[in-house]
Parts: sequence; C-alpha cells; structure tokens
Amino acid sequence: MRALTYHGSKDVRVDNVPDPSIQEPDDIILRVTATAICGSDLHLYRGKIPQVKHGDIFGHEFMGVVEETGSAVTAVSKGDRVVIPFVIACGSCFFCSLNLHAACETTNTGRGAILNKKQIPPSAALFGYSHLYGGVPGGQAEYVRVPKANVGPFKIPDGLDDEKVLFLSDILPTGYQAAFNAGITLGSNVVIFGAGPVGLMAAASARFLGADKIFMVDHHAYRLEFARSQYGVIPLNFDEVDDVAEAIIEQTNGFRGVDAAIDAVGFEAKGSSVETVLTTLKIETSSGHALRQCIASVRRGGIISVPGVYAGFLHGFLFGDAFDKGLTFKMGQTHVHALLPHLLEQIIADKLRPEIIISHRLPLNEAAEGYRIFNEKEDACRKVILRPGI
Repeated sequence: MRALTYHGSKDVRVDNVPDPSIQEPDDIILRVTATAICGSDLHLYRGKIPQVKHGDIFGHEFMGVVEETGSAVTAVSKGDRVVIPFVIACGSCFFCSLNLHAACETTNTGRGAILNKKQIPPSAALFGYSHLYGGVPGGQAEYVRVPKANVGPFKIPDGLDDEKVLFLSDILPTGYQAAFNAGITLGSNVVIFGAGPVGLMAAASARFLGADKIFMVDHHAYRLEFARSQYGVIPLNFDEVDDVAEAIIEQTNGFRGVDAAIDAVGFEAKGSSVETVLTTLKIETSSGHALRQCIASVRRGGIISVPGVYAGFLHGFLFGDAFDKGLTFKMGQTHVHALLPHLLEQIIADKLRPEIIISHRLPLNEAAEGYRIFNEKEDACRKVILRPGI
C-alpha cells in the first residue's frame, strides 16, 4: 500500500509499505477514505518530537470503511463507515471508566512524554505520533490497523460526506474540549491564541457555547480574517499590536480581563530572542510566550485552557502572577471518545460545520507537498485533507 512516511526533518515521502494485518482479536483493518494533516503533525515534520523513526507512518485524523475484522470484534462489521479517534483507548481501565480516555493505562507500550514520570504509567497510545506514544502506524495511508475496535471506531450515518465528519477524529473535539474546559457559557468573554485549525475549532465551539466576545491572536492575516468572517472574532495581529494582553484588557468591562484564555499554539509559539537561545541550548524545550500572554489577559478567578502541545521546561512561566490572580489551569490531550457522539449530533443538526476550514484537498500521493504548503503557510492554507485512491 501507499503511505506517508518520515525520513528526517522536513523530509516526508509517500512510499510503498507492507499492508497492515490483524494482530489482536479486537483489531480491524480500515480502508482510509479521508485523512488530514494536523497542526501537531507539523511538530513531527519539523523533527521536534523525540523517538520518531525513519519509516514511521504519520496521521492521526482519518476515517474510512471497515475491510476486515478480528474474531473478537462485535461493535462494527465489514463495510461499516467509521471515524476513528486519534486516542487509542481500551474502554475499561480506571481512566476510561471516568471518560478520561486520553489517560488510558493499557494501550501505550512507549514511555510517554513526562520527564519526571516516576512509576506512573504513560498516557494512551496515539495513532502516528512517535514511539513515545506507542509507535502505532498512522492513517495517512491507504489502509490502517485500528486496535481496540470495540471502543474506538464510531459509525457515521449515511448521507454525511466525509468532510463533514472527518474532524471528529481530533480537531473538533480538541477545540470543543478547550472551550468547555474554559468554562464558556452564555455571555462569556474569551481570548484564543492561535488561529490554526484547533484555534478555529475552539472559536466555533466558543460561539456554539454562547460566548459574547471572542478575541483571537495570531500573526497570519488571512487566518485572522477567516476567523473574523466565519466566527465573528475580534482579530489581534501580534506583529501589529505591541502588547496584545493590554489591548484585550482595554476592551473588557472595567479593565478586568477576559473570563478565559485558550492557548491553541503550544510549545512552538513565536517567542523572544532569549527563548530562541534557551531552546537552542536545550535549557528550555517549550516557548512560554503564549502562556504568559494568557496569564496577563485573563481576569482574576479566570480559567486558562491549554489544548496546545507542550513538552519539558518553560522559561518565565510567571506562576506568581497566576497565583495572585487565582487562576485555574485545565489542559491535556483530548478525551475524544466521550465528546464525539455529542458533536456528531451537532453536525447532523447543522449547528457545527467543521468542514468550512478546509482550504486544500490533495490526493495521498501529494501528501509531502501538502505538508510543505501547510508548514510554510502558503496559498492561504488553513487545513489540508488527503484522499487515498485519488
């Protein structure tokens, strides 16, 4: 089969690789009909994630048709059309029983990403996301093995195009969880840092949950304009605004700050020259710039929600400011399984339309070019989907 594989920093290729096969009784083999390039895939593409090996197959946003089932699979059948959560969860461990599927204790054979992990087991395995998270081949391929198939695949009703439901695999639940964790209700004011795919889904979810003012911070004008036109955000370009947090506070009642801040950027946030040096010297592994802006812009007693990926050490976290303001932090990988059914209902009811962010549609064979365009922000790129077999 054909699949997108890793060969070094910014070197990905569509190669011929062996077809996947059933390894466990509760596996299925999925024929992929649509897959996408995620913003977090760019961390892999740039060589920023440890334990990514040559030949690894990327891709954690995908869906398709069940081609083969293991002997213990009862939840789906051959021919079913399903979307797959990027988190691989067993459905029965301590954390899965709490609907914290991203913390599943049983699926990850890697060590996980925590530096000071002690004896704590790693979090759940992820599709196509390094050997820290199990080294499970991803879905930017013609076929993929899906473990735990009595828990993970979700059937899609007939009549819904792939594009409408593909993002249920990751970015829509991730954006929704970020907005929900931010405590957004009717009349809330919120700032979202990052107008990439997750930031856009967070904006869509914040609007759905009843937010009043939604500020969005980025420096790509085309993305900010899209968010303004589609979700009614108040755009702030940090290349043009000297102090983003100050500008936000000036537009809130009583100069209190926003009720919540969402950091949809993560560890590769554009920071200061000092942070660039610290990262080069391996003293710091994540840029704290976006988080500092979140802490500065949110009101006392507010919430900071972090869907953006972080790793390792941070410079200038300003924990004292967070303590003084009595802030709550909520963060982590997305518990897709718990959120997906509700979000599917909203798509069916036409209350959420995640597909509108798609800007580029390419055949799988052109996936390497899709990565390049997405990474370089060329051609007003917001989101790339790939179609195997085209």
